Amino acid sequence: MPFSAVNRDSFRRACAKFPTGVAIATVNGADGAPHGLTVNSFTSVSLSPPLVLICVDHAAAVLRHFRAAQCFGINVLRESQRELSVHFARKGHDRFDGMEWTPGATGAPLLAGVLASLECVVEKTVEAGDHTIFIGKVVAAAAHPGRPLVYYESGYHTLG
Repeated sequence: MPFSAVNRDSFRRACAKFPTGVAIATVNGADGAPHGLTVNSFTSVSLSPPLVLICVDHAAAVLRHFRAAQCFGINVLRESQRELSVHFARKGHDRFDGMEWTPGATGAPLLAGVLASLECVVEKTVEAGDHTIFIGKVVAAAAHPGRPLVYYESGYHTLG
């Protein structure tokens, strides 16, 4: 039985009912500069080996930096970091301008004060619709006390 795809608005409304954490994916570009963007399409894939994935929109200007990189970072935001999420989601500016960050063991940019950080070596990329999926093997991870920033029904929330 053939099925047609659900319309875009119905798909978005249904997906908005699934709360997600908010993270900033980061990478060092071939230009030597740090690059990143806000993502809520981040998930663990496997414990053995430790794998995660992120999805980057084909329209994102930073996509070329992720495609060229061997490593990337994931910075999981805490509930007080909504403005950081908004800053990395906006287009047309240097997202790292004025940001406190350090290079991790892989060289991936890690943001200061985040709830958790993961450094990943790119294992595989998959083209899927209007996004590229980056599957990364986690080679370093750190978690800190605190509560996450949550995205639900197209808005930011906290667990409190």
